[in-house]
Amino acid sequence: MKRIWLLFAQTVTVAVAVLFVVGTLKPHWLDRRNVLPAVVPVIESPGTLSGEPSPNSFREAAKRASPAVVSINTSKAPDQAQMADPWFRFFFGEQGQGQPQAGLGSGVIVSEAGYILTNNHVIEEADQIEVVLNDGRRSTAQVIGTDPETDLAILKINLGGLPVITLGNSEALFIGDQVLAIGNPFGVGQTVTSGIVSALGRTQLGINTFENFIQTDAAINPGNSGGALVDIHGHLMGINTAIYSRSGGSMGIGFAIPTSTARSVMDAIVRDGKVTRGWIGVEPQDLTPELAESFSIPSGTGVIITGVLQNGPAAQAGIRPGDVVTQVGDKPVSNVSQLLSAVAALAPGEPSSLEIVRKDGKQRIQITPGKRNLPRPQPNR
Repeated sequence: MKRIWLLFAQTVTVAVAVLFVVGTLKPHWLDRRNVLPAVVPVIESPGTLSGEPSPNSFREAAKRASPAVVSINTSKAPDQAQMADPWFRFFFGEQGQGQPQAGLGSGVIVSEAGYILTNNHVIEEADQIEVVLNDGRRSTAQVIGTDPETDLAILKINLGGLPVITLGNSEALFIGDQVLAIGNPFGVGQTVTSGIVSALGRTQLGINTFENFIQTDAAINPGNSGGALVDIHGHLMGINTAIYSRSGGSMGIGFAIPTSTARSVMDAIVRDGKVTRGWIGVEPQDLTPELAESFSIPSGTGVIITGVLQNGPAAQAGIRPGDVVTQVGDKPVSNVSQLLSAVAALAPGEPSSLEIVRKDGKQRIQITPGKRNLPRPQPNR
């Protein structure tokens, strides 16, 4: 029995020694991974094998909208008066004299006839405008009309087979809805970014005369101006216009002109070559809580009139300083921006009505608006 046990112990000792030597000198002999099959199966994400987009993909929206978004290249001849200024040459030298100034922006094809929506500041004062389609085609563009007060412009190109974006209902947008911004930022080429609607009805930003911006955190950068803000169906919800930035790049606060505004401006320009707006000749001011309390109306309801132009439409209708306008036509107003937009929407020469509040209560006043004239441009300084 002792002999058998001794033989077993020696055998185990030799086996352990052999394993130790093999594990030290040839560890790969003991690696069980060598017996795995040469091809390891890969688990793919949903939709990859079938070619279908995943539930969170914006592929279809980008596919529908992107072909209708164009790049806009502008050039402007150098200012000869400035070039002739000896002080300008003293500080900046002779380099660059005679070279045109180049600009870059985006636009959206909204009609098979070749009409393109963009920002007025993209093509303002440009001598030449070139449109570059997503498919590589190029065309010189003609300016059909501009509306500086909303910063919109309509261009036209003469090409066939144009892709056209579908105009959406921007009034149906809600805060939190997903949107895509499509344009040509920094001239790198067409780019799609995603985000949400951060706010609606942004006003008093000092960008345009008539403001009603969609705010989004989709990345918008220089070159995106005039490009498309679309919903998850690829429908146009706005024209990207401006960003809030301290660095010159996107900081998550971008602004777009709603399609509802862009559509009305476009229709007027295509039909009449210009936008005609109503005017009543008043100087309005937002209603403070103290003034609202004195008129016994809720705070934020209405706009107080602080001045009335003599012989203007408002004066002829009997409106006086101190009146609080709460409604224009069938549109309630609660701030100056809303009042300006509501009055501008009135057709000049066609009677309308204002609801006002005075110390003796509410009244309905009939008024015939005049035609709003564009403000005179300020001279360069």
